[in-house]
Amino acid sequence: MADISLQTYTLVITGAPYSSQAPQTALDFARAAVTAGHQIDRVFLYGDGIHMASALICPPSDEPHWPRLWSEFLVEHQIPAVACVASALRRGLIDSGEQTRYELSAHNIRTPFEIAGLGEWVEAGTCSKVIYFHSGV
Repeated sequence: MADISLQTYTLVITGAPYSSQAPQTALDFARAAVTAGHQIDRVFLYGDGIHMASALICPPSDEPHWPRLWSEFLVEHQIPAVACVASALRRGLIDSGEQTRYELSAHNIRTPFEIAGLGEWVEAGTCSKVIYFHSGV
């Protein structure tokens, strides 16, 4: 039997839920990887992918709630998840720190996501593989 080495992955999601298959495909991959014994080092949301971290997304009850499903998976497996600060601010995704900094009336980030800079993504260089899930446009 071949020796299958375990991998660590960073997943970069750039496609938005409900307008792209990227979040769904990434979650399917992440579940399969964890089931196979691999490790997801972190999930990094960039561009329109940051919509996955919004606490205000409310899909119809007969559709999968991708942000909630992602949140549950991340919490269950204790995987850090970061939304790019520049992408987040451009698209109205705000955490309590940015709310205070910009004197905004509210914040809307979903737990366990955090807003951080590209330095978080650079740290992903310590994993075995970085896999991108994008909108395909």
